[in-house]
Amino acid sequence: MSVRIKLTLSYAGFLMLAGALLLAAVWMFLLRYVPDGWPGLLGIAPNRYLLLVTFAPAAAIVLVFLLVFGLVGGWILAGRMLAPLTRITDATRVAASGSLSHRIRLEGRRDEFRELADAFDAMLARLEAHVAEHQRFAINASHELRTPLAISQSILEVARKDPKHDHGELLARLHAVNARAIDLTEALLLLSRADQRSFTREPADLSLLVEEAVETLLPLAEKRGVTIETSGEITAVLGSHTLLLQMTTNLVHNAIVHNLPGRGTVRVTTSVRPETVVLTVENSGETLSPELVATLTEPFQRGTGRVCDAHPGVGLGLAIVKRIAQAHYGSLTIVPCPAGGLRVVVELPTPPPNAVG
Repeated sequence: MSVRIKLTLSYAGFLMLAGALLLAAVWMFLLRYVPDGWPGLLGIAPNRYLLLVTFAPAAAIVLVFLLVFGLVGGWILAGRMLAPLTRITDATRVAASGSLSHRIRLEGRRDEFRELADAFDAMLARLEAHVAEHQRFAINASHELRTPLAISQSILEVARKDPKHDHGELLARLHAVNARAIDLTEALLLLSRADQRSFTREPADLSLLVEEAVETLLPLAEKRGVTIETSGEITAVLGSHTLLLQMTTNLVHNAIVHNLPGRGTVRVTTSVRPETVVLTVENSGETLSPELVATLTEPFQRGTGRVCDAHPGVGLGLAIVKRIAQAHYGSLTIVPCPAGGLRVVVELPTPPPNAVG
């Protein structure tokens, strides 16, 4: 049986039960004051027999009326009560067919159905944005992967058509293009791993990860004339050592590459707050607008005028940082510095006391 039929039968059953109890109470009340026996002189004295003969058919008629009234009224009332649920069901079917732009937008007072409809609308909005983001990501990833493949094909065509061409130069270009394709593929795999949170969580120290990342990137900083300053305190977190090191390395690398050549600075600090640990990377550089900064965490977004010929990157550095932070239940904040450059702040939750030794 449908829920509407069940509610109808329930309403009718409760109404019949209430009516029967009421009639039984009236019957017991009347029996208390009506004597037993046959009619007295002239047959005008009331007795229980006459009461039974008169009251029973009337009670039966009332019960039948209550049954019909309960079924009809219960059917109408159940329909009105379940109407919002019907709209939610229809919206679910529309969403299941592939259309995520449909919204319920249930009117009326805020009751349980209204809260359910609003939660469903919010879920559809997030799902639609998530699907759109994945579609954009797939398109951009295909484009980014097609570019090095197309360049490789062009280099091979030149080598095939012109055997006398300098093969050393072609091999060098082919090696560079292939290395870029490998970097992009590894970045995509790392991004997918962060999204799926398929990693083992273990204690780590962000300050030690910063030292490791700075030591690795120090030759690049010296080559570009960028000074790196580190400071802070022990910042214990719980997560993947590999992913957290990749996050820190990406931040420091991004700060070095997108800086003022020959006179740039990078400041990396770690700090502890009551419920979070904070990693801050601030670098000098060109003045950026807030609108441009808001797009830097989008995949393959490199920013206008921020692409360096020597280290063009794959446009996934800050996107990977954001996904790794989210995979560790943290957040990423990027704000432009008034004097130029960026200030990037990663906040991660502090681990429980018994999680770190």
